Formats: sequence, C-alpha cells, structure tokens
Amino acid sequence: MTSVSVVIATADRPGPLARCLAAVAALEHPRDALEVIVVDDGGSIHPQPVDGLRVRLLRRERGGPGAARNDGAQAAEGELLAFTDDDCLPEPGWLRALCAVSAESPSGTMIGGRTVNALAANRFAETSQHIQDLVYAHYNRDAERARFFATNNLAVPRDAFLALGGFDVAAFPFASEDRDLCDRWRASGRDLRSASDAVVHHAHDLDLRGFVRQHVAYGRGAARYHRARARRGTGRLRDDAAFHLDRSLWLRTARLRPARRAAEITALLALWQAANATGYLLEKVPHPAATE
Repeated sequence: MTSVSVVIATADRPGPLARCLAAVAALEHPRDALEVIVVDDGGSIHPQPVDGLRVRLLRRERGGPGAARNDGAQAAEGELLAFTDDDCLPEPGWLRALCAVSAESPSGTMIGGRTVNALAANRFAETSQHIQDLVYAHYNRDAERARFFATNNLAVPRDAFLALGGFDVAAFPFASEDRDLCDRWRASGRDLRSASDAVVHHAHDLDLRGFVRQHVAYGRGAARYHRARARRGTGRLRDDAAFHLDRSLWLRTARLRPARRAAEITALLALWQAANATGYLLEKVPHPAATE
C-alpha cells in the first residue's frame, strides 16, 4: 500500500480546517500508511485532535499557500503527496482513486482529481467552479495526457516534487503556482493524468468582492506564468488563445439548467474576464522599485 502524506495549508480558518480534517479522517486508506500535515501559514490555529488520524502541525511565517505546501512536502514521510485546501472536503474514496491511477501510471506521474462546488446556492462559488470545469474540459481532454491541475486536488510522488524544486514561490507568491508547476512537470518529461473518481467538495464561500479579488490575482499570476514559460521556452501567451476560442466550452454554459443559473453565470463570466484582464495589466505596469 502506498504511503501518503496529505498536505493542507491553512491560515487562521479553524472552522473550515476542522471540517476538512473530519473528512480526511473518513478516508478509505490504511491509517498506518497515512499522515496529515497541516501547515499554519502565519496564523495561530490549534487544531483539535481527530480520532484515529495522525496530524502534524507545522508553523511558518506568512509566505502564501505555495510556500506552506513546500514546507509540508519537505517534512512529509509518505511516498505520495496529496494536496488539498482547508475549505475542501474529500470524499471517502479520494485517496483510493488517486493511488489507483498512480499505481497504473509511469513513475513520476502527477495525478489530478475532480472538484465540485459544495455551495450550490452561492453564485460566485458556482461560477468559479464552472470556470475550473471549463479549464479542465479544454486542457485535460485526454485523461492520460492532461496539462493542468489545481492544488486543491492534486497528488505527486514526493521525490519527483522535491527534485523539481516544488512550487516556485518567489515568482508566484499569490496565484498560478500550480499552473507553473504543471508546466515544469511536463517540460521535465513527466506525465499528468486525471483521476475522475478522486473527488473533493470545495466550500469556498465567496462574495462579489472576494470573487473579483480572486480573479484579479489569477490574472496577475497568469501574466507571471506566461513570462516564465517564454523564458524557459515551453510556450507563449498565444498558445492559450485556443481556450478562449473553444466554442464547445461556451456552449456548456448556455446549456446549464435552470436557465436563470445559465444567465447568472454568463454575467459573472464577463466579470471574470474583466477582473482577469485587470490583474494581467497590473503586472505589465512598471513598479516603482523596478524603475529606481
């Protein structure tokens, strides 16, 4: 049985973390092959013990989720690192599905699962999940040659992750560290594969302000991501134009039911594009420190 270290980055969110750990405690994975590492990123949490679950708490100065995940990976003892977020609820078969695909894959393969929105009544959370669904539908059409996975449902062999240097937190302090990792992973000759049965429920309680802030940050991260790709010769911005021109993806939105849901999400998709473009442009504006 593959030994697994579940790494959860958190920052002063004890309620969501407690619910996440309760879900992790229900995982169908042998307890002697499972450890949970909670990395407190500049907070002051004190997670309550969970029966039958080995939880290690690491504390660090605030550095962002990528840096926290890197610390967790360094401390991990498992062969496989399974990343999720403190506002996620893995289904009981999550690790079983990730490990099954990992066992059938070439050495050094990254495995990504499927995420579903846990807050159906929250239109901002629903739209953010729909955006991820569109991204996955485009970039991961071939489950055995996927191109991108988000860090709330991701598993990697620990040795390969550390050999690649983990997340580049210097270049990506707030967003797109997962896009960059996936690109570097593929550039190193390693594979990405989908595990559709590895499901986590994402309970990201967004409001309008949080939705805009999230996608401005993603736009800033995207600008940095395309600069990094151009530097290492793995791609350019124009390579991603096909995503925005993929008519089949937008038909998925039009076909959402009920019709009111499709209309709400369509309107928020326009806001997403505007916020994303704003973040991208912010990264193009020279910063005072860079011009001195």
